[in-house]
Amino acid sequence: MNRSDAPDGDERAERLRRDVAAVRRRDPVSGREQLLAAVGVAAMLGGIAVGIVAVSGSHATTNPLTQRDYTIVAIVGLTVSVCGAALFLRYSLARFGRLWLARLLVEQRAQTDRLLDVRPAGPDADAHAEGPPEP
Repeated sequence: MNRSDAPDGDERAERLRRDVAAVRRRDPVSGREQLLAAVGVAAMLGGIAVGIVAVSGSHATTNPLTQRDYTIVAIVGLTVSVCGAALFLRYSLARFGRLWLARLLVEQRAQTDRLLDVRPAGPDADAHAEGPPEP
């Protein structure tokens, strides 16, 4: 198969869609991952909001004990925000990794098909597969 016979990008994309549709089944992990990624985004935004409220509350009072309480709340908000970012990144990268792996498998299959198309067939195919004879 030469380069002109190779399927173009649209045909490959359509073939990938057909292959995915053929093995399509409900994946319970996917829904859970979307939920946890959304929880990560909510935790990031909530942590930032808690931090902003705590800092503004800390500046609104002159009582050192209350200021320290607000400082602790701001640190907790920062921690929740960082944990939310980690949660979001983990599940977003998991989805991306699955997509990348599926694409890699399809490309490797296409490469294998191209190699098998160029392989010589016939009675001397085994001789070519083993390599040239040794002197």
